[in-house]
Amino acid sequence: MQKETFAVVAEYGNLAEAEVAKSYLESAGIWATIRNEFMTSLASGALPLQLVVREGDAPAAREMLKRR
Repeated sequence: MQKETFAVVAEYGNLAEAEVAKSYLESAGIWATIRNEFMTSLASGALPLQLVVREGDAPAAREMLKRR
């Protein structure tokens, strides 16, 4: 079984921005998740919210986020 690897494509300071970017990528068929989402709710601002995608999707995701 091969392990899947992931890449951080962006970091955000608030959950609303991260959710919008995640939805934007998902609407294009790119799986995405937000890392540190729950830790930030416990300690606001302690960690940046990281938008994470599969490593193979990272170049396309970064390009999409630049054009947004």
